[in-house]
Amino acid sequence: MKMAGRRRGVGLGSVRARTALGAALVVSLACAAGALILVTVLSRSLVASVDLSVRLRAEAISSLLRSGALPAVLPKSGQEETAFEQVVGPTGTVVASSPEVEGEGPILTAGAVANGRTRTVEHAPIEGDRSFRLLARTVSTPTGTFTIYTAGSLTDVDHSVAVVARGLATGGPVLLLVVTTLTWMVVGRALSPVEAIRAEVARISTLALDRRVPEPAVADEIGRLAHTMNDMIERLSAADLAQRRFVADAAHELRSPLAAIHTQLEVGLAHADSIDWDVIAAEVFEDVARLRRLAEQLLALARAEGPATSRQPVDLDDVVLAELGRAKDTSRVVVDGSGVSAARVIGDRDQLHQVVRNLVDNACRHACRRVLVALRSEADTAVLTVADDGSGIPAAERERVFERFTRLDEARAADAGGSGLGLAIVRRVLTAHGGAISVEDAPVGASIVVRLPLEPPS
Repeated sequence: MKMAGRRRGVGLGSVRARTALGAALVVSLACAAGALILVTVLSRSLVASVDLSVRLRAEAISSLLRSGALPAVLPKSGQEETAFEQVVGPTGTVVASSPEVEGEGPILTAGAVANGRTRTVEHAPIEGDRSFRLLARTVSTPTGTFTIYTAGSLTDVDHSVAVVARGLATGGPVLLLVVTTLTWMVVGRALSPVEAIRAEVARISTLALDRRVPEPAVADEIGRLAHTMNDMIERLSAADLAQRRFVADAAHELRSPLAAIHTQLEVGLAHADSIDWDVIAAEVFEDVARLRRLAEQLLALARAEGPATSRQPVDLDDVVLAELGRAKDTSRVVVDGSGVSAARVIGDRDQLHQVVRNLVDNACRHACRRVLVALRSEADTAVLTVADDGSGIPAAERERVFERFTRLDEARAADAGGSGLGLAIVRRVLTAHGGAISVEDAPVGASIVVRLPLEPPS
């Protein structure tokens, strides 16, 4: 599969090949258009030169005719482009001609060429030449109206155009080949860092996230791509490390209640006749409940990693008061919600319930006698404060408490201290809602402050 991928990389579908073919197509079209224009302009220019020559010769013969000095055999003009001349009298007979057509009848019938205009004639009584530019001009004299025919050969014109066309036909493909080859080489050299990046990324796996792609010295688009790739790999490495740590911590947390259940059942089976199975069942039930709570919190944490699943207006004060009512029925301490005022936010109602529940439960767990909950609005932000009168949180630990499986008092029992996931879930949910959470100074105990954007005014 890797070899096939490499072959595709240098095939017609590759950027290098497409760029080279595109350049070849553009150059070929440009060459064809340029060649056509050049040949057309050259042909017209040379024909115009022949036309000028025959016009000048006709003017000279016209002067001779008017002066009455027109010889029967016209002298050579000295102009290479002029092939032959003929003067036809009023009666339609030839009265003068150049040596090339001496003794020939009229070249054309009267009116075949408009007066003063030139046209191309394919057949004329001159051996060796195939086509001519023929000018007809009428001259009125006292003895009648004469028609002067002057012709210029197009043989040299056709030859010159053919030589240029052959040169273009030969040089065009050569130029096309040179441009295509240079484009292939230049693009290949420009893309070689990209191929190095691709090859290095292909070698990186979850077992080798310490590798990095090479970064070119020049800070161009490819250099920025390499830098971005390294940043992405750095984030993947950090995420992989966090995931491994999370799995290890989760396994450790799950192992404790499972080990307790195993020990209790092992002791019960060893002393089946004398053991009080009601006590064993109660202890196992408690450990299973711990496992269930831990599994639920792990699932909640996984769900909180993503964005809020539902975005709708939520009366945050209703959520807070509902959770305070639940806490008052089950808590051993006084829960005071007198500082709760109205605040409306946008978010997932169920997740916001979980945020308030985790904060209140955490405060009740650590409080000595009292938990104070307040909700107020500041500008465009809802501010929720949950404070307790417990032992507080040291300043050095105020950020770590929001990490997964963090317990500041490692010596206490797990069922008393919780799983260490509550505040981590809170931070994930608030981040998904565009909010923030922090531990702030308090005279006594701990004060956790949550900030959420208020619902924008309609």
